[in-house]
Amino acid sequence: MPLLDWMDSSSLPVFWFVTAGISAILAAVAMGVFASKNQMPVDGKTILITGASEGMGRSAARLLAAKGANLILVSRNADKLQESLQQAQAAAKNPQTQHFHIITADVSKPDYAPELVAKAVAANNNQPLDIVWCIAGKSTPDFWVEAPLALTRDQMDINFWGSAEMAHAILRVWTRPDVPVVPEPKHLVFTSSVLAYFPVVGYGPYNPAKAALRSLADTLVQELQLYPQKVKVHVVYPGSISSPGFDRENMTKPEITRIIEDGDPVQTPDEVAAKAIRGLEQGRYSITVAFLGHVLRWLAVGGSPRENWFIDTIMSCIVQVVFFFALTDIFGKIRKFGKKNGHPVNYRKKGN
Repeated sequence: MPLLDWMDSSSLPVFWFVTAGISAILAAVAMGVFASKNQMPVDGKTILITGASEGMGRSAARLLAAKGANLILVSRNADKLQESLQQAQAAAKNPQTQHFHIITADVSKPDYAPELVAKAVAANNNQPLDIVWCIAGKSTPDFWVEAPLALTRDQMDINFWGSAEMAHAILRVWTRPDVPVVPEPKHLVFTSSVLAYFPVVGYGPYNPAKAALRSLADTLVQELQLYPQKVKVHVVYPGSISSPGFDRENMTKPEITRIIEDGDPVQTPDEVAAKAIRGLEQGRYSITVAFLGHVLRWLAVGGSPRENWFIDTIMSCIVQVVFFFALTDIFGKIRKFGKKNGHPVNYRKKGN
């Protein structure tokens, strides 16, 4: 959904206004970033990462190891997990003192999390985990009506329940009444998608799970205010990532989805992981990793906690105006595609 494609000459004043505003705001934010201290130091901390066998999860593990973190890596693929372990160990900041463990588990299976958390705590010398980052997930694009409903259930199992069950298990450990209250918070990190802000046709089985994860995180931010123990919740919202998962995703992606996404940025796993970690260190709640992500967050900020009340309020107003043109373009492309190709049941027969 390239944001400049629909910028014709009649809308140039809006474009320049948005550009000037965004430039000034980003400059102000950047100055604040340089002055802020690290809100999530990881040197000597123990981090559990699900989905660590490839893509963003593998990159995050390696980058966090380079910052001195102890890691417990989780995936259902033991061979790939071993490769991630070796890369993280090779990147370790303090190889003599850092410790690394792998645990094979399928996060899409019901009730997987309590046992996994217990194993992770045991691997951490029976000490509490400091950070849990839920990255495991997958996308299998299709039309929601045409695809079997089982596909949506499968996407919900891994993309929502895989994170929700882990959150439930670890929060019950971190917030028990007998757990001491300490100044330094624990961190629970979810990985959603920019599609939770702006769903796109062709991701029908996938969008609801990522939107549900955003809603759960927004709720937990409020609920955790009731506990004396300090727990910070964060949500990372990546877009397209050039990973093996993205290659699998493209195998089923409808042609109209490709048309709408044409020109959207595809980031490397290292780039996404590095920007996500930077956002965590800045103490951000909603972490977007590309300009398009920032715009979509402003579009759909809703009841989510604000990163900056002034900036988010101003930009959400501006983006609402901008998306008058963007939505006109998107729905125009969908209708044009439908007229040209007929009923969606025939798309696969046509190679679409």
